[in-house]
Amino acid sequence: MNMKKSPPLARYLSSALVVSIITFTGWLTPLYAQQAGLKQIPAEIVVDKIRGGLLGQILGNLNGIPHEFKYGDEPGQVKNYVPSLPDGARTDDDTDFEWVYIIEMQKNRKVFLPYDEIAALWKERINRNIWCANRYARHLMDMGFSPPQTGNVLLNPWADFNISGQFLCETFGLLAPGMPQTAARIGLHYTRVAIDGEPAQTTQMFTTMIATAYVENDVRKVMEAGIAALDPKSRMYQLAADMKQWHAQYPGDWRKTRQLLREKYTRENGKIRDTNGSELNTGAILGAMLYGEGDFSETVKLAFNFGWDADNNAAQVGTILGVIYGYRSMLANGWMIVDRYKNTTRDNMPMDETITSFADRLIELFEMVNESNGGSKGIAGNRVVYNIPVESPAAVVKTGDPAQLRADLLKDYPQEQIKNAILKGTGAEKAKAAYTAICLDLYKEIAQSNPTQWEEAKRHLQGYWKVMNNVFFGDFTALTALRGKFVAAGVRAPRRKYTDVEIYNDATPWKDPNELYND
Repeated sequence: MNMKKSPPLARYLSSALVVSIITFTGWLTPLYAQQAGLKQIPAEIVVDKIRGGLLGQILGNLNGIPHEFKYGDEPGQVKNYVPSLPDGARTDDDTDFEWVYIIEMQKNRKVFLPYDEIAALWKERINRNIWCANRYARHLMDMGFSPPQTGNVLLNPWADFNISGQFLCETFGLLAPGMPQTAARIGLHYTRVAIDGEPAQTTQMFTTMIATAYVENDVRKVMEAGIAALDPKSRMYQLAADMKQWHAQYPGDWRKTRQLLREKYTRENGKIRDTNGSELNTGAILGAMLYGEGDFSETVKLAFNFGWDADNNAAQVGTILGVIYGYRSMLANGWMIVDRYKNTTRDNMPMDETITSFADRLIELFEMVNESNGGSKGIAGNRVVYNIPVESPAAVVKTGDPAQLRADLLKDYPQEQIKNAILKGTGAEKAKAAYTAICLDLYKEIAQSNPTQWEEAKRHLQGYWKVMNNVFFGDFTALTALRGKFVAAGVRAPRRKYTDVEIYNDATPWKDPNELYND
């Protein structure tokens, strides 16, 4: 298939902005080739790119929802795509988790919110329209676990592969123009509430790409910067190498590359790990970027057609290309964009937000990040500029290993403390301790030496009906293994699977097990 060559970038940019870029020499020098130092960028361009990145994210997300999970075995057949938001934007999980954080970060003048505050925010505001790793993490919070334990793969089986590492990170990349390591640290602080391991690698890859897009307009170089932020030992690093190789072999046939991606990286015969996992979806994002060749609409359309969790993948590429083009250039295409961001999902949050006001929050937080890193705002050549301490991309976290995760968890929650909680704790403490003991295979000695207390601890654990629903209903290898541990420990399954409506509308975290398990 012959792919349409994308027009030069300047064709998409307003003439005034092109003049600004050309006359302000040097600021498009590739970031990843530089040593750290201050770089001056006109304030109007930084602001325009923040707005463009947010708009691109929202467009990809909401325009992509009709294609979500529609294309698995075969790619999509979308032929024409014109970005639009004729009814304005609305909250969706691709943007509204970050929105909750952003408002609180702005309010408290803190970029890194403490984890106890994050848990409190979730309990107050994030209770509906949550799935997979995020839902599991939210219900672990009910039982007393705090982030980042809620994203530990030994406690949250989704954390090893779920795409929450990528679709909950884009907005944080927008806060750190030219500062990819800072962008990765901010993103990881928040995405590791629900994920770790390889999904954390995707956080630092995509936040790096977004941060780099402020200072580099070549999509291939932006992608290379993201790859430079991966642990070379990670699966994501190998996946990126494969996508580049397949693109080089089949530069005009994205469908062939998608076929090879699906054949190599399908893990569980098309079950939830494949539709909602980091491997196929990350490959889809990279494929869309490679074959889209810098064309916004073409790249987003390819993200739809590559398939799987298409709206999240389109939001990812939309953010990157939105930063490159900027808000004014995107609007110059005549797309129907209504400036509204309607809250339909998050409790105790503003009801009068707009895309513009959301972006204004990001601009304010960027200035905080820049200043804390040693940057400043000033005047150069009669223009307002930001002096930005640019960084080279690098892996902020390594992939880690299960033994270290276990050691870290036991350091925070020692084995003796677990035992004492089972023997002497409150009901909630017993439940948390029993859950941990089962996950870490520590319960057998306690069950043998203190059978009465162990049975009581199990009873309290079984009262956390949402947690039990997560454990006993779901179909992927890691969850099946965890469920086997609970069955072996004598924990009973709920009599039935609870619906999303029941889970979202009933805020009661614990119920009498007799109500849940006796007919």
